[in-house]
Amino acid sequence: MTATRVLVLNSGSSSVKYQLLDMRDSSRLAVGLVERIGEETSRLKHTPLTGGGATSREREEPIADHEAALKAVAEELATDGLGLDSPELAAIGHRVVHGGLKFTEPTVITDEVLAEIQRLVPVAPLHNPANITGIRTAQVLRPDLPQVAVFDTAFHTTMPESAARYAMDVKTADEHRVRRYGFHGTSHAYVSREMAKLLDKAPEDVNVIVLHLGNGASASAVRGGQCVDTSMGLTPLEGLVMGTRSGDMDPAVIFHLARVGGMSIDEIDVLLNKKSGLIGLCGDNDMREIRRRIDEGDKEAALAFDIYVHRLKKYIGAYYAVLGRVDAIAFTAGVGENAAPVREAAVAGLEELGLAVDGELNSVRSDEARLISPEYARVAVAVVPTDEELEIATQTFALVRDRNA
Repeated sequence: MTATRVLVLNSGSSSVKYQLLDMRDSSRLAVGLVERIGEETSRLKHTPLTGGGATSREREEPIADHEAALKAVAEELATDGLGLDSPELAAIGHRVVHGGLKFTEPTVITDEVLAEIQRLVPVAPLHNPANITGIRTAQVLRPDLPQVAVFDTAFHTTMPESAARYAMDVKTADEHRVRRYGFHGTSHAYVSREMAKLLDKAPEDVNVIVLHLGNGASASAVRGGQCVDTSMGLTPLEGLVMGTRSGDMDPAVIFHLARVGGMSIDEIDVLLNKKSGLIGLCGDNDMREIRRRIDEGDKEAALAFDIYVHRLKKYIGAYYAVLGRVDAIAFTAGVGENAAPVREAAVAGLEELGLAVDGELNSVRSDEARLISPEYARVAVAVVPTDEELEIATQTFALVRDRNA
């Protein structure tokens, strides 16, 4: 096929992130973000990456909806000679958060696929509706072009039932699709493969624990290239301590807050998703600010950090047990890639498991995948920058290329 460009869209409730990539060499031609869609003043930041420069352009104006947002994006791309009408555009790849059990791989979007994504809205009420809006808008702009959904949950569909099932009444669980789905799948897939490359091994020969640590955070146990367990569950609320999410918690806390605290379900939902985690513990969800406060002797920030690391260690230990043999641990995403103290603290005391971090290597800042463990360590510890947009583009391009072969 002659068309080699893929536009990647990540549509949120009031934002659209986008990247245009050339899959001949996986290079980025343009990146951008539209935010505050539907508000009085919206903002579009567009950065063309062709011609040897990276000078951003910004627009602040009312952008009523996602259709208007994508039209504005198309205008910016056209200004750089990268318009959506280009014959070099092969497909548009969409990040879709929840694909349930039906979608285990990238999928060309049809009316039937869109209807199934819609049916999954009850288990992804914050994400799937926005993803659907982005898809429908892109279909209007380029009805002739393949639109591909790449699902956050797909990588985790290889989990065995022993890991995916909750210990609750099976009939009730099946009726309401209650099970562990996992999220951040495109990141875990990409990072686990890159980790294998770093070790100069095939993915099927490597067991790796991936720690995706951003404002949202998740861990996965990947055996031979396949996910066998992950920390997020029915929703992204389960698992690690996150920026604003609580992570693991006794479910009876919800009953207690409702019965004794008089809180509504919606109030508890907001509490656990938006007012908990690090921000609930110390008032900050930026790890840089928390570390600054710790350096100044702030006990509240220090306790929040300790709780964060304690949960992280529990998952490292648990997934070590699940995998039996661990070849590597890979830190990724905003905190994982940039917060050396988190990496050091997460591994400290686990020397009996073959884990160690070299202080000098750990302190190096780099955009490259790199080992931070000493040579004698039995298990490799690494920083592997994630690239979810490239993963979406790669999966999208491979699908449309194979269909046209």
